[in-house]
Amino acid sequence: MSINKINFNDLEILHIRKATLKNSYITIKKSGIITLKTSNVSNDYIQNLLTKKELWIRKQLKIVEKNPPLRINIQDEVLLFGEIFSIDIDEAKELRNYLKKIDIANIDNISKCYDKFYKIYAKNYLIPRVEHYSRIMELDFSEIKFRKMRSRWGSCSSKGVITLNSELIKIDKRLIDFIVVHELAHLVHMNHSKRFHSLVEHYMPSAKALNQELKGVAHYLL
Repeated sequence: MSINKINFNDLEILHIRKATLKNSYITIKKSGIITLKTSNVSNDYIQNLLTKKELWIRKQLKIVEKNPPLRINIQDEVLLFGEIFSIDIDEAKELRNYLKKIDIANIDNISKCYDKFYKIYAKNYLIPRVEHYSRIMELDFSEIKFRKMRSRWGSCSSKGVITLNSELIKIDKRLIDFIVVHELAHLVHMNHSKRFHSLVEHYMPSAKALNQELKGVAHYLL
C-alpha cells in the first residue's frame, strides 16, 4: 500500500493505492479531507475519475462547510436527537455513572463511556420505533442489532436482520424514523428500485426531503 497527495483543480486529495482493491472509492470526511482509494491504476484513470466526480466532490464539500459537526464539551455535555444537553440531565444518568468508574485522565476511556451510553440509549429508543413501524407496515423482522458504523446509518439483510448505527441517537427523531422505515422497506425490496422508494414514501411522505436533510448530518458518522 502506498499513500500520496494529489492536487486536482485546487483540490488536495489523499490517494491511497492498495493492490487488493477491486473498485475505486472517494470519501469526504467531516473535516473536509478528500480521500481516494484505488488499486494500482494509471494516472490517466485517476484523472478521468476525478474529472467525472469533481462536481460531486465539490457538492459534498459545500455540505460539510454548511453543516459543521456539533461539538460537545466531553464530560460536561451530551448530544441527543440533534441537540446538545448538559450531562446533568436525567437521561444522561447512566453516562455519569460510567464516568465515575474510570480514569478520566484517559480520553480513550471517556470515549468508550460515551459510546457505551449511546449504544444502550439507542437500543432503548430505537427498538420501540422499529416495532412501531413494523406493525404499521405489517412487516416482520427477525432480529435487531446495534453497532457503531462509520459509513452507514443502518442495513437490512436477506434474513430479516436489521442493523442500526448506535450513532443514530445523535440525530433528529424525524430522521431516525425515516431510516427505520427505510430499513424495514428492505424486507420487501432488497434494492433501491422505484417500488422500494414508493413503499418508503407511502409510510413517510416527506422521504425525499428527509433524505436530503440526512445528507447534511452525515458528519455524525465518526
